[in-house]
Amino acid sequence: MAICSLCGSSSTTVSKTLRVCLNCIREYPEQALALTDPAHKTARTAFGLPDKPPRDPNGIPCSLCVNECRIPDGGIGYCGLRRNVGGRLEGVSSDQGRLSWYHDPLPTNCVADWVCPGGTGSGYPRWAYRHGPERGYANLAVFFQACSFDCLYCQNWHYREQSLSAPLRSAESLAAGLDSRTSCVCFFGGDPAPQLPFSLHVARLARERNDGRILRICWETGGAMAPELLDEMVETALSSGGCIKFDLKAWDDNLHRALTGNTNQRTLENFRRAAVRIAERPDPPLLVASTLLVPGYIDAQEVGELAGFLAAIDPDIPYSLLGFHPAFTLSDLPPTSTVQAQACLEVAKAQGLSRVRIGNRHVLV
Repeated sequence: MAICSLCGSSSTTVSKTLRVCLNCIREYPEQALALTDPAHKTARTAFGLPDKPPRDPNGIPCSLCVNECRIPDGGIGYCGLRRNVGGRLEGVSSDQGRLSWYHDPLPTNCVADWVCPGGTGSGYPRWAYRHGPERGYANLAVFFQACSFDCLYCQNWHYREQSLSAPLRSAESLAAGLDSRTSCVCFFGGDPAPQLPFSLHVARLARERNDGRILRICWETGGAMAPELLDEMVETALSSGGCIKFDLKAWDDNLHRALTGNTNQRTLENFRRAAVRIAERPDPPLLVASTLLVPGYIDAQEVGELAGFLAAIDPDIPYSLLGFHPAFTLSDLPPTSTVQAQACLEVAKAQGLSRVRIGNRHVLV
């Protein structure tokens, strides 16, 4: 049981890493963020990553994501992928990326599996091979070894151990890894945002090689990419039958900063930007949203605000609430309880959303 350094309250849902409770983050954000910032510095420097996006006025600019780094000579970007070597950016590119990949038999545990063609057959016969789940087919799962955020509860934090040392893989080799039983490609991670030019290039090559058959292109992301790159993602997903899965981590921007080290403003703006095109292809859905229910921090109030945001755009946007299990630097928190998940589910429905579910009940306690 930890004690909040601001108000003195103690609870099993106050993290020793954050050192501050949810109420104080909301009520006293300046003081609260002064306490949470050191946790992000520790979490990043342990893996050789900059604790803040570099802002060297003479550095090389990178505009791929919300961090908009200006990388100094000899330095690296916030994501750890790009280095300024003598005034030239080296690292990943549209032709080469740091990632791992595997074929995942369908249906799989995708955030969108309850509404997507691979999991349900939605959009059949144009976008799916079967009326129901595409058994016998596979998803090419592409995991990127970097991220634009610094989520202290990251469920896939082990990518940090390889973000600077993972072998470079070519877009050509990845596109060539598809066979006739691959019906969709999903880019996730980490996050695709720092390597979006690469994923877009892979998507183009894959569709050219497989012209005339179903091959859906999807992304799962925190949504912090440059808006013009999002536009390309939306076009690709729409025209292939794929979807973009936004991980909406928190509504309150100060809470989002405390948990992820970054603002949520780009994410929310990008979601609105992509949502303009929802009506062009309602089935299967273009956008799917999810939120991880972090005990003590992502409560029914946060979910209600996020659900209201979604419902105001389109009440049919699918929204998945995900159970948390102790991970990374917030490993002292308990798993999400059934009581918390059910309360969040009810408040999301009360906001007017027609498609809401608890996505991974098996981790609840």
